[in-house]
Amino acid sequence: MAEEPLITACKSAEPSAPLLAVRGLEAWYGESHVLHGIDVDVRRGEVVTLLGRNGAGKTTTLKSIMGILSKRKGSVVFDGKELMHLPARWIARAGIALCPEERGIFSSLSVRENLMLPPKVQAGSLSVDQIFALFPNLKERLSSQGTKLSGGEQQMLAIGRILRTGADLLLLDEPTEGLAPVIVQQIGRTIAQLKRQGFTIVLVEQNFHFASSVADRHYIVEQGKTIDMIENSDVEGNLGKLHAYLGV
Repeated sequence: MAEEPLITACKSAEPSAPLLAVRGLEAWYGESHVLHGIDVDVRRGEVVTLLGRNGAGKTTTLKSIMGILSKRKGSVVFDGKELMHLPARWIARAGIALCPEERGIFSSLSVRENLMLPPKVQAGSLSVDQIFALFPNLKERLSSQGTKLSGGEQQMLAIGRILRTGADLLLLDEPTEGLAPVIVQQIGRTIAQLKRQGFTIVLVEQNFHFASSVADRHYIVEQGKTIDMIENSDVEGNLGKLHAYLGV
């Protein structure tokens, strides 16, 4: 078994420090320099969104935080520990989970098998019964092939699967993409409930109206940089600015 790498503690790990602090994050796909300086703070128990036009670098930011991209630099401090030198599997064990836009449902596995696939990484994971309470549809489809579910049910399965791991920080990439309005509302209620239960969430979302209904703060990403941060309580007074940033 591979020896667990050293996780470096940082001096900023006092109680008031952000749970996640990203500083000067840069990342590349091959030779393409995609992120040019992402700075994000997320306090424990917050829902924070990354907003921006297509291609701005939002998904790449989540992948870089998760360690999926091998070529990156800057600082990602989670719960007082520097994670930039760690591979994705150890970042997951530190308590971060990514729900990708493509959902990653395995067609060869049933709903039950997909749900039970990832290991628990720490205490605090939701039980299967708690996941069914959030997503009753899944209980009715346990023996179904994962990719035979509707798009909304697949999204529920993808979120439910990471809730089993015990992760403290959930990275949700476009969870409402292509879903019917009634399912979007259900995802919104789920995010609100997870927040009440103490989860911290970073949300990439194209649907600004949905984002503003669930988030505490919004970071604007443009050309691989964070260029602004707007408190959700200040959205109404910044609609002109948001329209210029996002075209909403």
